Amino acid sequence: MVVGVDGSDSSIEALRQAKTIADAFHSTLDIVCAWSLPISNYGMMPPYWNPDRDAAQLVDAAAESVYGAQLPEGVRTTIAEGSPARVLIQQSESADLIVTGSRGHGGFAGLLLGSVSSEIAAHAHCPVLIVHPHHAGTRDGA
Repeated sequence: MVVGVDGSDSSIEALRQAKTIADAFHSTLDIVCAWSLPISNYGMMPPYWNPDRDAAQLVDAAAESVYGAQLPEGVRTTIAEGSPARVLIQQSESADLIVTGSRGHGGFAGLLLGSVSSEIAAHAHCPVLIVHPHHAGTRDGA
């Protein structure tokens, strides 16, 4: 099973749901964080910026928020360069399930389904679970 995280509330909830499913089926879980440089900003990034390091910190923080300080056996973290949708679609070729949040960082806050989750749902090679974050402690957001 593969879950994509970007640090958003929606991706953390997706990780929680992926953990529940992986635990129930005694499945391995790959926690994936993908990053890419925006073409419009290429060459304008600070020389000290290290996107791999930042992505590793983000995925570690997400994993720790769900699992605590020590990941159990069968849970791995992966950092990949590339657009999140493309990376997760590639991962879906060898996965039984892709789990993603409905909305990440970016886009318009009012949209219910983000472009990454839409792209994955349309092109994945395995089933996809798109998770909406819980609001105010309720399942329906009310």
